[in-house]
Parts: sequence; C-alpha cells; structure tokens
Amino acid sequence: MTTGLADILSAHFATGTAAARVVVLSARGSTPREAGATMLVTAERVDGTIGGGHFEWIAIAEARALLLSDIDQREMDVPLGPAIGQCCGGHVTLLIERAGPQTVAALRAHEAIERAGYPHILIFGAGFVGRALATALSPLPFKVRLIDGRAAEFAGFTADGVTNVVTDRSMAEVEAAPASAAYVIMTHSHSLDALIATAVLERADFGYLGIIGSRTKRKRFEAAFRECGISHQDIARITCPIGGGAVRDKRPAVIAALAAAELITVFATELAAAQTVAHVRPPLATQDLAEQRVA
Repeated sequence: MTTGLADILSAHFATGTAAARVVVLSARGSTPREAGATMLVTAERVDGTIGGGHFEWIAIAEARALLLSDIDQREMDVPLGPAIGQCCGGHVTLLIERAGPQTVAALRAHEAIERAGYPHILIFGAGFVGRALATALSPLPFKVRLIDGRAAEFAGFTADGVTNVVTDRSMAEVEAAPASAAYVIMTHSHSLDALIATAVLERADFGYLGIIGSRTKRKRFEAAFRECGISHQDIARITCPIGGGAVRDKRPAVIAALAAAELITVFATELAAAQTVAHVRPPLATQDLAEQRVA
C-alpha cells in the first residue's frame, strides 16, 4: 500500500508545515466519492482525493483560505450541479478543519480499521509474473504475501504492502491463511501448483483460487482433483487461466494487470464493507463538531 495520510500529516508537522484536512461528511445522490473520503491540503501540495474535478478544486481553495484565517474548522455544502460546472447531480457536505495532533490520531485509527478489513492475497511463485502481480497489487487495498522457496527470486524486489516470504513450506502458508483468502498459484513447478491447489480446495473456504496456465493445464488439473474427491462445485470455482481470456497477451505486466482487475472484481463487496466499517465512526474532529452543536 502507498503511504497513509497519517504518516504524511506527521511529516508535515515535522517540517512545521500547516495542513488542513477535508472530509466528506455526507454524500447524497451521485457523487465522486463516498462519505469519509479524505484529503490533506497544504499551501504547496494535496494528498488524497475527495473526487477530483472542479468540486475538489473549490474544496482545496477553501482549505487554503482556512489556513490563512483564524478559523479552525467549517462546514461546506456543495450541490454537484450546473452551479459549479459539474453534472453529477448529487449533494456533498464537507468538513474543512485545521489539522492538529488529534487529526493524526484520528487518521491512524481510521486507516487501521480499514486495513483490518482488507482481503488477504497469497501469491505462490516469485517469478516474473508473481513479482509483477505483487507490484500491481501493492497500491490496492489488499494484504499481499509473495511466497517462494527460492531466495534468489526476491533479490532486489520490494513493494509497499507486500510481505516477501522465503519458504518451502507452502502447505503451512495455506493452513495459516484466514478464511476467504485469495490464492494465486504460479510456481516454477506444475506438480507444486497442483499440491498447493489441492490444499486450498480441501479447505473449501477460499474467496478466490487462480492458477496460471492454459486451458489444457486446467483440464488435467481438474481430472486430478476429481480423483482426489474434490467436489465439482469447488472445482468449478477455480480460475485458470488467470486474468480471463479476452486479452491474449502473455507479457508478465499485462497478465498481472488483468489478474489484479479480476481480484478487485471478486472482492468488491468485501472492500466496500471494509470501507463502510472504517467510516461508521466519524473522524475525531467531526465528533467534536457534533458535540458543539448539541451544546
């Protein structure tokens, strides 16, 4: 994953840079982002996004004006229609606040809750495609483990949010994975691919099981799985080849991009749920604002 807003804000404070946080308090109708979407604004830069376009440009200008004033926070109602040159048609309420130490704590707590709901992706095989897939998944909301017994395959490879695991104990990795995890199998050995896939199928609680290869490989594997007593229903859930068959391009980066899109699609509901849970509890300053209204 990329650097979180909490760490970015901490870095701003370390250099004495004033910053404002902009939060979508509510979103009704068609809007660019959901409630809870956040960005940080300083005089020189913007991190995060509340949806882009003219709507975001207005919010950035308002945040910078707040930093030059003696105001600590304000709300802003924005109808997303012709009045601001957008055609979404929804309505957004923003909180714009001067960031302080409590903002870092609120952001860090928010990010921790959201990360806790990320799906787990286990990639078996750190060859060209495995590393390309790990790189493609790195900025996305997943917890990724790249697993291979060949230490040399990891030489010089790092990706934010990806845990490199050098081990020959692939079965132990399958056993330790949480329910509903995704398994992407692309080792250097077809027999090892089959062993790992069998272990995943025997668990029967996987969210996704993808095996790199051809349709011929799939047919051979399916026959072997049936002989092992794996149910037809579970065998039917296997994705092989990975990345779909619409694009016939075997370059590692292309396969990785297609497989990443496949995983995003498979886990869309879970990712939305994680985001919703993270946004159930309002940010710290928002709670303070609500309490002031009651008072």
